[in-house]
Amino acid sequence: MSNDGADDRGLLRPAPGASAGVGFVDEQGRSREESLGERVLGSLLDRAHLMPARLVGLLVAQEIAAVGGTDVSIWLQDYDQRTLNPLTGQGLVGESCPIAGSWPGRAFTQDARIEQELPDGSVRMFLPMLDGSDRVGVLAFTLPEVDDNDRRLAQRVAGLTADLIVTKSLYTTTFARVRTAAPMSLSAHLQWQTLPPLVMTTPDVALAGILEPAYDVGGDSFDYALDGHVLHLAVFDAMGHGLEAATMATIVVATYRHGRRSEMSLPDLYVHMDDVLSATYPGRFATAQVGRLDTVTGVLSWVNAGHPAALLIRAGGAVDQLTGPITRPVGFGGAAPQVSTVQLGPGDRVLFFTDGVVEERLADGAQFGEARLREFVEQADTARASVAETVRLLSHALMDARGGRTSDDASLLLVEWRGPPRDDELARGILGGLPAGDIEG
Repeated sequence: MSNDGADDRGLLRPAPGASAGVGFVDEQGRSREESLGERVLGSLLDRAHLMPARLVGLLVAQEIAAVGGTDVSIWLQDYDQRTLNPLTGQGLVGESCPIAGSWPGRAFTQDARIEQELPDGSVRMFLPMLDGSDRVGVLAFTLPEVDDNDRRLAQRVAGLTADLIVTKSLYTTTFARVRTAAPMSLSAHLQWQTLPPLVMTTPDVALAGILEPAYDVGGDSFDYALDGHVLHLAVFDAMGHGLEAATMATIVVATYRHGRRSEMSLPDLYVHMDDVLSATYPGRFATAQVGRLDTVTGVLSWVNAGHPAALLIRAGGAVDQLTGPITRPVGFGGAAPQVSTVQLGPGDRVLFFTDGVVEERLADGAQFGEARLREFVEQADTARASVAETVRLLSHALMDARGGRTSDDASLLLVEWRGPPRDDELARGILGGLPAGDIEG
């Protein structure tokens, strides 16, 4: 492990060598790119593997400060995706802020770098922290001025910071506490432990899901996996509420994953879940949608086991139901699953949802209803926001329209097929360095 930035006791101290010049510079006069690359990326990589979680924020702030950055902030999104909560500690600044209408919120929702020019001419950079494509939070710091090297390398620092947080989250509750903006029920805690990343984006397919109420969800869950050119996906709603529903949903998800990894067909997957649930929870059931998207052909196949029909959102804006035969929910035993298929076009999206979205009663006693859901989907798709942002905004709009009522869990999973894969072009792009988008404001 490098000794740079550590005293004899292993405690952090500023790494030597950088002056507070213009942009990223050091006292040896190396270019900004060389300085940031060596002083930040290299030192972070050298020192981070043994760094305890409580010092991650200090480590990142220290390395950025060593090359001229000031006012370092690290925000993590809270579980209901409405606020960004700051890491605190030595070297860090920042307060909780709403995602809507804030500078860090702009970087978060647009998945792009945002630059704010300050009155003294310096530039504050807000950078989305992405673990792959999953949103972790936002990194911000201020430089006297920036050039393209600064921008490119700053985005790499944000990516590495996201990796550090996600990796160390596997064995600490430090970051989970920062993300938690309200008391979380035991059932919700159990559900969040079983979820895959909420967002996945590739050149071929994009996907995003959300659970609500985030801090008290019980029986709803979803899962997915991209294996080769097949996207496996599933949405579940276990009977009941609270911890009992959450434990049953956990068994359903585990059974689904077991069957998926054993390369079972969709009908066999259904039978596997049906057998396990009927034996484990006699007299109880779970509704489900299990599907597969061939990312080469765009053919989506699915088994609907008691769920509301998913919505097909064509690239041109038209919205239709994915109608087809409905199989009994898993857990009753002995049903013959019915498989449906549809041909997607590039840019088409499919929204899967649980019945809590449409069956909630409004203040006047009427159900929210599928017609009202379609209206919200059409409005959300008009802007053609990213899949992740569409799901986040749609979930909050639906919650607000229902008057904040959540007598039942309500979950969404949105999938977009982007077109057949071009692996040769993708490989060349990755090897050559994919350009990163930026937004200046």
